[in-house]
Amino acid sequence: MSEMRVVGVRVELPANQPILLLREADGDRYLPIWIGSVEATAIALEQQGVKPARPLTHDLLKDVLGALDRRLEQVRIIDLQEGTFYAELVFDGDVRVSARPSDSVALALRVGVPIHAEEDVLSEAGLVIPDEQEDEVEKFREFLDSVSPEDFRGADT
Repeated sequence: MSEMRVVGVRVELPANQPILLLREADGDRYLPIWIGSVEATAIALEQQGVKPARPLTHDLLKDVLGALDRRLEQVRIIDLQEGTFYAELVFDGDVRVSARPSDSVALALRVGVPIHAEEDVLSEAGLVIPDEQEDEVEKFREFLDSVSPEDFRGADT
């Protein structure tokens, strides 16, 4: 199990599909996960420190946890089946709830808990970016600094 850091989200063209990019905290593998535009917006807003006027679903869940005096301890990306990633939320008392990785990461960022990925998932879907491609990662980070939440809204919204 490896701890992961959120690099950010970006929109993959031409399909206009958002991608969540995670990187091993103590390694060199990246884990790209295609996600929905709503979740991409929620992650981007939190990373940029933008607080919406009304709570988003992930903010609401964080508030519900606090009101119920429960604690999210970690997020785990546990499986990959036919191109679909699976995650679980691990709460105090070792209570586990199945969830999509995108929702799990959005909540983890709000609560400030670690994100982990199973070795099997990283072995299957993790990417090692060679040194000569590090400038591409830097360009990706620059993109993240310049992107706005509106960039993740689909053409039908």
